[in-house]
Amino acid sequence: MRTVIARAGTAEIPALTDLMSEFYAESSYALDREWAEASFRRLLADETRGAAWLALQGAEPAGYVVLTLRHSMEFGGLAGIIDDLYVRPASRRQRIGFALMSELFEACRNLCVAAIHVEVGPDNVGAQALYRCFGLRGYNVERQTLTVEPGLEAHAGAR
Repeated sequence: MRTVIARAGTAEIPALTDLMSEFYAESSYALDREWAEASFRRLLADETRGAAWLALQGAEPAGYVVLTLRHSMEFGGLAGIIDDLYVRPASRRQRIGFALMSELFEACRNLCVAAIHVEVGPDNVGAQALYRCFGLRGYNVERQTLTVEPGLEAHAGAR
């Protein structure tokens, strides 16, 4: 079956949320659908935040990828983050992930993105192989990403 990759708009938010729910379920994470839909609305309403692409096999969604953007002082320009990449199990090994990544990389070239980042689990060998096809490699492993959600007592330990 022919696969079409299309840049997602607000009309695709329900399909994106369905796919995101399946993606999260594979890792036993709960997904708040209202939160996910609101997050997609914010992303898709402002091109400076990034974009999402949907893979369709016929009329059926088969996967998606999300690109978020930020300015990077380290790289002196835009940095792209592959925030989510998911292909339904029945559609895997059909080059859909490759097609989604190709669209994402084309968008990054058009935006003159200086660096592209992705987080991947050490046991996800399929995703690692796909990312290596696009030149993504481990970078400066001496660093850690530290995260806080503002408003959740971020400064509680600074007393």
